[in-house]
Amino acid sequence: MKKYFFFVLISANIYSQNIQNNQLLDSIADIVNLDEVTVNSLRAKDNSPVPFVNISKKDLENTNLAQDLPTLLKNTPSVLTTSDSGSGIGYSSIRVRGSDQSRVNVTINGVPYNDSESMSVYWVNLPDFASSIESIQIQRGVGTSTNGSAAFGGSINIQTNAASDVALFEINNSLGSFNSVKNSVSFSTGFINDKFELSGRLSRIKSGGYIDRSGSKLRSYFLQGIYKDSNTLIKLLNFAGHEITDQAWFGIDSSTLESNRRYNPAGEYYDKNGNVLYYDNQDDNYKQDHYQLHWNQDYENGWISNFGLHYTYGRGFFENYNLAFDSNSSDNIDRRWLDNDFYGLIFSFNNGSDDYNAIIGGSYNKYEGEHFGEYLWSAGSNQLSNFKERFYSDYGNKSELNFYAKLDYYLSKNLSIYGDVQYRNIDYNASITPYSVISGYVEQGYDKIDKKFNFFNPKIGLNYNHNENNQFYISYARAQREPTRADYANGSPNPEKLDDFELGWRRNFNSFSINLNAFYMLYDDQLVLTGERDINGYEIRTNVGESYRLGLEIDTRLFINSSLDIESNLSISENKNKNLFFSFDGELKDYGNTDIAYSPKFIANNIINFYPNDKTSVSLRSNYISEQFFAQTNSPISKLDSFFTNDLNLSHEIYLNDFVDELKIKLLINNIFDLEYTSYGGYYTYDVPEGNSLKTYEGTYYYPQSGINLLLGIDIKF
Repeated sequence: MKKYFFFVLISANIYSQNIQNNQLLDSIADIVNLDEVTVNSLRAKDNSPVPFVNISKKDLENTNLAQDLPTLLKNTPSVLTTSDSGSGIGYSSIRVRGSDQSRVNVTINGVPYNDSESMSVYWVNLPDFASSIESIQIQRGVGTSTNGSAAFGGSINIQTNAASDVALFEINNSLGSFNSVKNSVSFSTGFINDKFELSGRLSRIKSGGYIDRSGSKLRSYFLQGIYKDSNTLIKLLNFAGHEITDQAWFGIDSSTLESNRRYNPAGEYYDKNGNVLYYDNQDDNYKQDHYQLHWNQDYENGWISNFGLHYTYGRGFFENYNLAFDSNSSDNIDRRWLDNDFYGLIFSFNNGSDDYNAIIGGSYNKYEGEHFGEYLWSAGSNQLSNFKERFYSDYGNKSELNFYAKLDYYLSKNLSIYGDVQYRNIDYNASITPYSVISGYVEQGYDKIDKKFNFFNPKIGLNYNHNENNQFYISYARAQREPTRADYANGSPNPEKLDDFELGWRRNFNSFSINLNAFYMLYDDQLVLTGERDINGYEIRTNVGESYRLGLEIDTRLFINSSLDIESNLSISENKNKNLFFSFDGELKDYGNTDIAYSPKFIANNIINFYPNDKTSVSLRSNYISEQFFAQTNSPISKLDSFFTNDLNLSHEIYLNDFVDELKIKLLINNIFDLEYTSYGGYYTYDVPEGNSLKTYEGTYYYPQSGINLLLGIDIKF
């Protein structure tokens, strides 16, 4: 399907409460509820036997000053984030329960957002998207059935802006460290003739980044049209992003970390006199356009439906200056392209009564991708290419059929049972050459892929409400995932399986709430990170047989008085590979039970919120991550030290009724104690022949994060 096709989809979801047949949906509250049908079929509810956290637009508002969404979510339970640029602007990533973001399911209005082949999430492709979000739900573990790739660490379900009943115009500006600037304007017409609303946003973000030559130039827009009557809501959305970011995904070694932590080797080369130079266009340039159509309908007979059509068109490249690797080669400049189309249909039907709430839903999605490379220049010829000759041309086509059925059945006033079954069918065809995945090598037999998968994933749980403030739950869920394109190329072709057990307690006191959740996640053929990256920046993974995660999560909120409250969460876990085997010094060695890499045993967050008056808020946000390994073998050189960071967030509203409806000044001071820390890194090995044997050498690389830095913003609403 090519870019000139406008193809749109349907998203099906379920409104969790029974609507009376004769109820008229003629208020904005009713329209908001019907709008939520788009996401509720995938979301957990208060009585769902899974751990989750809901984040509202208001929760994001004060810290949304230019940084990417992962950075805005870093204080949520069991979450780790990092930024290639070290500033939270540009390429950023998120992990949940130690699982990398290729194993975290992300949907936008029920539409899958993970890349179909790599299953990764590229938040940089949607700059300032947090400004167009109504709410987010983060589920930990397998959670409830969703659209797209299976959740092996968690899922992030995003609902975009709800309808506004009043006209508004808003200007958001911010500036800060590293020459960071954000300019954004948004509007809504409010409902015209009580039927139509049009809203939108236009944003620009620029930043130089903390790391040398890690700057970003980001542009995006969001447009939404809504039609509603008493029983119908139709939403048409078009949103897009264009990112141009300097490459900063290579990291630096340990000695450079000590001597020059902001150093970036990307694009480094030498002139004929041996002077060090840097290629000006060593960047990543990608555009992504999204189209969605959602139709939510109340049939006044107990049924509510949602249908959605979607189409995403992505295209772009990253450009490299490549040094000659031997005497027979020359320095050259290339571009490596990705051109893809993703389109499909989602749907859901909901029916409920006093005894049950039932959901039937699913999706069909198709991905068509081209991977190709072009040489722009070679030192051997010293001539520019005509941009038409390709040195590789690969493809990746993937289709997915997904059905799920969910039932909450109320056995009594206090006890309910939850059942959820899902069927996924995947058909993946691809060609893979050494250039498109990892330089010079594709595992034998995996240059052509033609694979089909059929996964059946059951889930069951019990929820017991001892009273309206005291709740217990227990659940079991199965999840299965197919390998990625890079997994095949690197010889890890086995699908992975997960059995997830959750046991929880939620309790509300007069001024205190708590959620305790214990989990045991048992994996078979888990695809874990090796610590290495390929030439395209993809993180390399490998199957490790049996492994598990066992832990406890505690999430609390304490209201001390009307001016002070404290939000806290901590995660304590044991994350183990069972009987890990790894080749070292030419021999396959048994390393026994090792810690799963990139899985700290302890994560803690604390947010102290202080409200001196009804116009001012002050928050101290603290984040602690314990030590972790980059290597599955737990090599001592791969251990990353723990770190403890603190951010200060201030917000003050000024009312100027004669000029504007609201003026808000926001200040975010990140890392207020100027800690030098590293949030992420990698580990690699290589073998060198020595006599009749092989000697394995190890190396590590790191991603330093910024010391103290700030962002100052002004929001004006008319």
